[in-house]
Amino acid sequence: MKFGVREIAEVVLRAKSKQRIGKRTFYRNDPVIYFDSLTTSSLEGAATTNYATGGRGNTRLLAWEGERTLSFSMTDALISPESFMILSGAGLIDAASTKAEGQDILYVHTTSQVQVTTANTIILPKVACWSHSGEMAEGYYHDGADIFVMVLDNGEITGEPCIPVEQGVIHGKLDAAGNFEALSGASDVPTATKILCTNHGAGIPVGAVVLVDYYVKRTAGVKQIEITPDKFGGYFYLEGSTLWRRESDGVDLPAELIIPKVKIQSNFTFTMASNGDPSTFDFVMDAFPDYTKFDGTKKVLAMLQVVESDDDASAGEDLARRSHCNTKEEAAGITPSAAEGEFDHWKTYGEQNHFATDADHDGVYTNSNYPDEDDPETYYDLTFVNSTGVAHTGTFQVGGVTVTKAQSGSSVKVVVSPAIVSEDLTATWAGSATPITISGEDTFTMPKGSVTVTLSAGT
Repeated sequence: MKFGVREIAEVVLRAKSKQRIGKRTFYRNDPVIYFDSLTTSSLEGAATTNYATGGRGNTRLLAWEGERTLSFSMTDALISPESFMILSGAGLIDAASTKAEGQDILYVHTTSQVQVTTANTIILPKVACWSHSGEMAEGYYHDGADIFVMVLDNGEITGEPCIPVEQGVIHGKLDAAGNFEALSGASDVPTATKILCTNHGAGIPVGAVVLVDYYVKRTAGVKQIEITPDKFGGYFYLEGSTLWRRESDGVDLPAELIIPKVKIQSNFTFTMASNGDPSTFDFVMDAFPDYTKFDGTKKVLAMLQVVESDDDASAGEDLARRSHCNTKEEAAGITPSAAEGEFDHWKTYGEQNHFATDADHDGVYTNSNYPDEDDPETYYDLTFVNSTGVAHTGTFQVGGVTVTKAQSGSSVKVVVSPAIVSEDLTATWAGSATPITISGEDTFTMPKGSVTVTLSAGT
């Protein structure tokens, strides 16, 4: 069986051992991250070959191969803090109100352009942190939190940056009209900042536009990636899912790539540009021998599973599976008791096709004979369709099947598959004068009332 391959893989990385990413803890085999926006993915293998050479011309006589290597490469169109952390081997910190493993209070740099409405006074719509004294809400002081104010002239900085005056950073909030209000108490939550600055004594007039460089405190909604010199990409269990197209009928069937132990190379390029194609992110992983989750007897570099059919069983296997259902209960997964004895498998199969109420019943298929494995040609599939278009199918052996019509006064189509060439079937029912020959497909009208149609081998 041959396949064509033209589909990207979707990859999941699972933890090889307990690890933390930000404030989340992953244990062995837990899925850590899914890559569902890849643009390319490839599996590459290599080996070294050494030759014994000799004779005239010093030709190659024997070869020894070894040092097999396997690598998996993929390019992602999108990046997330988690995937970049995995790519770079960095640490990940989640913003939180308290310091703990994998989380901390984070300070984010920001800038704002503000027009001055009161001389030497700047109102920021955010809560700025400050490294000096002032009328600030609790928790917004940090010795690394600088504030710089720069006067702009047509968008250009015209002088040296200046800092707020002593006690010149005040936290408060804005009213409905956008005016600054002081906090009413310690429990009041600040939403804005007033900065007093004199621009080195030259003053900042009304109408001037200033650029303010400052930091805000974040306790949620921010992730911080920390690249350190002593941490590198880790080990993971990789599973990749893709589709292979079957040559015979063009059906896409799943294929699964398993690499039980990969280490992500810590080399990366992070490109930022305002034109051209958007950046992509390359992941290169080296494969190492290890046990798969379902086979602990041997180590492998990689394993590829290709599903060659779109069902767990072929038609013949499916037929055999149905024949082992003795009762409706067993067909539904309930094991019958030994006291129930032997059952007619095909009758049971027909009864499984009943509707819930007698008014909706379309047909019952019965056969007193079990499948004859030695003579499969005497065996056919039957489709029984009533006037409303509802169809049921059953498998029968020539000479023993009956179809009971529970709805009366409507036409019935009987389809026999495969089409019979050497021997036709005949259909008779109670009250009919002569049998009707069925050759592949026939439609006839049932008499009023409940009747029985008997199918038997033609002569």
